[in-house]
Amino acid sequence: MKDKYIDLIEQSFDFPQDEFSVEDNELNFHDIPLMELIKQYGTPLKITYLPKISQQINRAKRMFNVAMAKVDYKGSYNYCYCTKSSHFSFVLEEAMKNDIHLETSSAYDIHIINALYDGGIIDKDRYIICNGFKRPQYVENIAQLVNDGFSNTIPVLDNKEELELFEDSFTKKCKVGIRIACEEEPKFDFYTSRLGIRYNDIVDFYKAKLKNSKKFQLKMLHFFINTGIKDTAYYWNELSKCMNVYCELKAICPELDSLNIGGGFPIKNTLNFEYDYEYLTEEIISQIKNICERNGVEEPNIFTEFGSFTVGESGAALYSIVNQKQQNDRENWYMIDSSFITTLPDTWGINQRYIMLAVNNWDKEYQRVLLGGLTCDSEDFYNSECHTSAIFLPKLEAGNTQYIGFFHTGAYQESLGGFGGIQHCLIPAPKHIIIDRDKSDNEYYTRLFAKEQSYRSMLRILGY
Repeated sequence: MKDKYIDLIEQSFDFPQDEFSVEDNELNFHDIPLMELIKQYGTPLKITYLPKISQQINRAKRMFNVAMAKVDYKGSYNYCYCTKSSHFSFVLEEAMKNDIHLETSSAYDIHIINALYDGGIIDKDRYIICNGFKRPQYVENIAQLVNDGFSNTIPVLDNKEELELFEDSFTKKCKVGIRIACEEEPKFDFYTSRLGIRYNDIVDFYKAKLKNSKKFQLKMLHFFINTGIKDTAYYWNELSKCMNVYCELKAICPELDSLNIGGGFPIKNTLNFEYDYEYLTEEIISQIKNICERNGVEEPNIFTEFGSFTVGESGAALYSIVNQKQQNDRENWYMIDSSFITTLPDTWGINQRYIMLAVNNWDKEYQRVLLGGLTCDSEDFYNSECHTSAIFLPKLEAGNTQYIGFFHTGAYQESLGGFGGIQHCLIPAPKHIIIDRDKSDNEYYTRLFAKEQSYRSMLRILGY
């Protein structure tokens, strides 16, 4: 009878997979034995596997360059990292090894740009795409970049009034972009994105405010779909509408030469994840080229702002099961040694599902369980996977601690959870380690980035 946990996984999925394998009934992540990490650092434990960041960047570069070559696309491809996905220095430093550019979202982001420059990690020729609603401090910081010689800084206008703030702050000529306020999916709570300028207003706004400007040059049209790049009639319709605006603008604005298609590539959140990245990339490039040819304009340079795609699959969170509670005939709870609300807030806030696997005891019988966090909040639980409405894990045995891992958690979780700040019920933030590989022998090595949060740091924040 095949009732072991490894039987369940192998029968349910094509397993092992690129980043997951099992050896001696213990899980490896990118060929790294997780039980060794647990023995060294304990749990709860956050992990960042740096090589995955570079792999993702180079994968996207390769796909876009291949797609462009297939249709003899004349424009260039520019990969930008969306810093809000993870602001950590080790993420930015790894990403910037791959000759990419950056996208910012708020005033304090600009201080990160300055720190990267001061550290010799970027130069002043790098593209800095500045998105988001611009308050005066953000505008002042962007202007400081431009006035200091960051010649490829491109603030993207989110509304018409922002240009007036720019006029007062910039002393040098500056390239700018315009963000399109795309229509949302029909099932969304509202019809049009709150971000950007309406399709019908963009050409008139350019004629009135930018066409004859001596200080600002329209360089980029920015197009972003909230639900990401998907092979749906909705996505292709919005892309087509955007390209029609681009072509109309290009006819009266020869300086316009770039199209920013934002973020949108999904990441693997289940072991049966399927997404044809190559097809979507080739279709995007092909459609853009076809629309340009129909309108007799040059193809634009393409910019993307991949955040989750860049850093998401590099992250993992490991926990111990510290208790089992049979609350009724059907509900068997495994309690973890941390909190989902504080360490994986998207599971609570937007019902995000991640790849969840047992770390050890793959040779044990499995059972259906619910996972509970340590806070006293009724919402601190995890009860389903993307592919099923249930969770299955090995049965517990006395004296044999069960460990579990959540994988591809590297985007947004630390920012949303308030890294280094006050945690719900004062459950401390876990240790965080960074894993890299030695280029000479490909052996992995680890370093501690952050200790488990101390009670002293919390009390200090709270004024005690």
